[in-house]
Amino acid sequence: MTEPDSELLGPSVHRQLRQLVLSGELEPGAPLSVLALAARLGVSRSPVREAVQQLIYEGLAVTVPHAGARVAVVDDAQIRDVLAVRAVLDGLAAAGAATRLTESDLGKLTKMLSAQQDNLRDNADPARDVALDLEFHTFIRDHSGNPTLATELARLEAQAHLYRGDLWRHPRNRSTALREHRRILEALESGHPDLARCAAEAHVHGLITRIDRH
Repeated sequence: MTEPDSELLGPSVHRQLRQLVLSGELEPGAPLSVLALAARLGVSRSPVREAVQQLIYEGLAVTVPHAGARVAVVDDAQIRDVLAVRAVLDGLAAAGAATRLTESDLGKLTKMLSAQQDNLRDNADPARDVALDLEFHTFIRDHSGNPTLATELARLEAQAHLYRGDLWRHPRNRSTALREHRRILEALESGHPDLARCAAEAHVHGLITRIDRH
């Protein structure tokens, strides 16, 4: 069977590997063997090698001397540094989005929060909950009107989700995050950049507090 065009295959392989990392299926510290991953995904080594390099650029993987690439490990000190910067950038992204989001855009965000609400009835599923959280924040940053900001936030948000612990397994943490997301949406609906900035920053500071309590 002929392998798909590399220009199409590369982004697909990157998305698959990124999801394996963010879902925790490839845990922090896990080796990223190009040969093993190529066999797992049923593709050649070239797009896997490129995808691993992209993960390194995004801060989701690191190169260990004499050991090759591994999934990055984010410890307590690092996560606080990441979130301190993310709080500021999330605030800027929300402020920018507040004046750009259309009624249709706000409707999409509302549906995202409805999905998060529905999932509170089910047992915790960190992979699912991380995906929903990323979807919400990605939508906002991509509508900030600032591509440079969106690129940097994408890296910080991905690194933040490498931090494991049991944060996504506690019902209280899940419901608290949803309340904070609702406040962000309400601020975006108001169209006031300062309110959106404050709500977004408060959400990240709330996450820092939950980590400190963990």
